[in-house]
Amino acid sequence: MFSFFNSTKKANSIVTIAFYNVENLFDTKDDPTTFDDHFTTHGKNKWNLQRYSLKIKKLGSVISQLGIKHSKKMPAIIGLVEVENIKVMRDLTNSKALRRHHLGIVHYDSPDERGIDVALLYNKQLFELISSETHPVLLENEKGDRDYTRDILKVTGKLQGELVHVLVNHWPSRREGVKESAPKRGIAAVTVNKIVENIRDKHYNAKIIIMGDFNDNPESKSIQLLIKEGFFNPMKSLLDKNKKGSVTYEGKWNLFDQILFSNNFLEKDYGKFYFKHAEVFNKKWLKVYKGKLKGSPFRTYIGPWYQGGFSDHFPVYAYLKKNN
Repeated sequence: MFSFFNSTKKANSIVTIAFYNVENLFDTKDDPTTFDDHFTTHGKNKWNLQRYSLKIKKLGSVISQLGIKHSKKMPAIIGLVEVENIKVMRDLTNSKALRRHHLGIVHYDSPDERGIDVALLYNKQLFELISSETHPVLLENEKGDRDYTRDILKVTGKLQGELVHVLVNHWPSRREGVKESAPKRGIAAVTVNKIVENIRDKHYNAKIIIMGDFNDNPESKSIQLLIKEGFFNPMKSLLDKNKKGSVTYEGKWNLFDQILFSNNFLEKDYGKFYFKHAEVFNKKWLKVYKGKLKGSPFRTYIGPWYQGGFSDHFPVYAYLKKNN
């Protein structure tokens, strides 16, 4: 009885913050305003209701388990990227594993040409939504025209009564080459820092969480631009010491998926919560079990070939502990 009480009390003092790139979560209908043709019933990927429903079921199962080991409850906040629209978000929250949790949704359509957006789910028992807005990342192509990419989502709310600001990101990819595309991610980092500056103009010692698929590793210059603005990155030690990654790129492990915290999350005596631990959610059943890709994330497609997996990224999460 005593040990059960202590275990329950400990779990109640911990909340989970999570992030997940869910890899092309498209519905099956064609959106004439975006390049989503591959993910339609007659498209190249032969994306149909059966495949879509299976992906929704699998992603819901993953999200429902993030952080459960220590917090014994759903994450307070889950940032998501590569979601097509509000419909897929609603279908996800209505999946078998998630529907009983009555999660809140924050979603806006981004100008990304593929039609993929950033979004946020929140546990209404732990997080009270106050406001949300998006901020564009203004890029130009070689011709000087606007190069559209995902907006940055800013969400403000109270985490069990404590005011926090969450920025959800999906920065430009490395498809053009690492060096060639690096300036675009640098612009995204500068955009984030401007949002942070605006937050701090109103609340100097604001508690801020920056999460996302940055398409850069913790040591990359773009991420260091964030660190210089008063943030720490608990994901760095995972890659340095434990060689844990969230995605494979060109045959190597990378940790593109990260959650950063303003430095005041390290102060145990400041506010209601402080940072405790971060991790990659890389369970065995989320991995390819054989072949040359063994151990990598079990994804939905490899090229044009349907695999029926979860995502090409592992989720990441962090624990926050409540002050006594």
